[in-house]
Amino acid sequence: MGRAKDIIVKVIPSKAANDFVKKNHYSGKVVPNSKLHFGCFLDNKLHGVMSFGASINKKGTINLVSGTDWNGFIELNRMAFDDYLPKYSESRCISIAMKLIKKNAPHIKWVISFADGTQCGDGTIYRASGFKLVGIVKNTALRVNPETGQAMHVIQAHHLMKSKEFRDWKSYKGWQLKYIYFIDKSMENNLTKEILPFSEIDKKGAGMYKGKKITLQERRALSDEVDSNANSKQEA
Repeated sequence: MGRAKDIIVKVIPSKAANDFVKKNHYSGKVVPNSKLHFGCFLDNKLHGVMSFGASINKKGTINLVSGTDWNGFIELNRMAFDDYLPKYSESRCISIAMKLIKKNAPHIKWVISFADGTQCGDGTIYRASGFKLVGIVKNTALRVNPETGQAMHVIQAHHLMKSKEFRDWKSYKGWQLKYIYFIDKSMENNLTKEILPFSEIDKKGAGMYKGKKITLQERRALSDEVDSNANSKQEA
């Protein structure tokens, strides 16, 4: 794990988290309902942020796991890391954040998150961190706001009373992937959706990494090549 074990994860103020997300997240935007922010520090500097808050579609999402209390789950709605952190840092940071939530907010039993396979990626970090894949759907919810040129979600459009205009906006091409992490492992038995094998991502052509379409098989080959080159340099 190398230097990843030296990373310190702790709660940070909203302003510090939001400033970092705006600078380092591919969307350049924060989620207004994010209330809990974890900062990831290495060498006494902030190099990563994970922001949690109420699900954007709480009424619909709560039904994913039967028997869930209204405040029994939370959404990981922004995650941003810079390039300073070493390999395996993201999964380690998520692991620590989940343990902190379990200790300090035991009423939260599971975490929902989404991977944007239209602009960013298909959830590599989630899979490495123990999340379960529970949904892959063609994107219709994320569309281009012609007034700003930026992405807008259907629920955000509803809140802004733009639902009628939203229907005519152009959708981003690609897929949306839904992941769930069980802090309380026993709640997995209450899951109302099938857990999908990760191979289903390639079957649907939903693979994406850093904004580029790529299959999991191609990514593994690339990863093996990078590791091989790194070992060769070390041996040299």
